[in-house]
Amino acid sequence: MAKSLKNSPKVLGLDISTKTIGWALFDIKTQELLELTHVSPRPKVDKDEDKIKELLLKSEIFAEKLKEYKNLGIVRVIIEEPLLNSNNVYTVGTLMRYNTLICKEVWDVLGVIPELISTYNARKSAFPELVQKNDNNKFVLFGGYPKNADKKEIIWQQVAKKEPQITWLYTKNNTLKKENFDMSDSYTCVLGYMNTEKIW
Repeated sequence: MAKSLKNSPKVLGLDISTKTIGWALFDIKTQELLELTHVSPRPKVDKDEDKIKELLLKSEIFAEKLKEYKNLGIVRVIIEEPLLNSNNVYTVGTLMRYNTLICKEVWDVLGVIPELISTYNARKSAFPELVQKNDNNKFVLFGGYPKNADKKEIIWQQVAKKEPQITWLYTKNNTLKKENFDMSDSYTCVLGYMNTEKIW
């Protein structure tokens, strides 16, 4: 895939979780989606080995994929900021460390300083139609949906609507694989950022 892309300015969106990194590549001028995929680094480590070592190895695997795209004109990299409202401080700390390592790999490989966007701002700017009145008559993101609605699935539906050509990943039971949500989040962070900055 990478070698067939022309050397026009591109923007790469990344949604980082410790298991999977959503990956969305767009042509900046045409706003065309060139690739929507994911990277799931799985280094061989013993269960009792240092978690920091595992994160370092994962970031190295990510860097190897990124090197395939080094001369393809990626001039912007947008990363969705990690959510910090988790009750698990350990999870937040791990995600922050991993996020920093991925930022460093982007800088080392592409020479691009990543730009960050919050999940909320990405979704609001990418899909303004999702800002609707809630029960208190206030316009908020997902305002028109039930409180227990699956927000990740709603975002996936929006991306699937915009990009009908995408072949999504399904389990044997014909349910959506979790990787789809990482992919659609990476798409959303690019669209949200480019709309916020009025580049698109």
